[in-house]
Amino acid sequence: MASKSTVERNKQVAALVAKYAERRKQLKAEGDYASLQKLPRKSSATRHRNLCALTGRSRAVYRKFKISRIMLRELALQGKIPGMRKASW
Repeated sequence: MASKSTVERNKQVAALVAKYAERRKQLKAEGDYASLQKLPRKSSATRHRNLCALTGRSRAVYRKFKISRIMLRELALQGKIPGMRKASW
């Protein structure tokens, strides 16, 4: 499980990305890279990391469910994800 500080930092980055998204898009369209560099570094969308909503794990996170593969498997085995069940062949 990720530390709480990591999860909180990622939330702050997500807020900055959302705040500056329109301005960054406009500056890129104009080709004004000098002004683009003056914006906060963490306002870049590449700095935002997809974290598991339940554990904060950063790797193997399914975008559709926003949870990691480990939690996805546990929830599926518990029957908490509709339409998903263990494969058998």
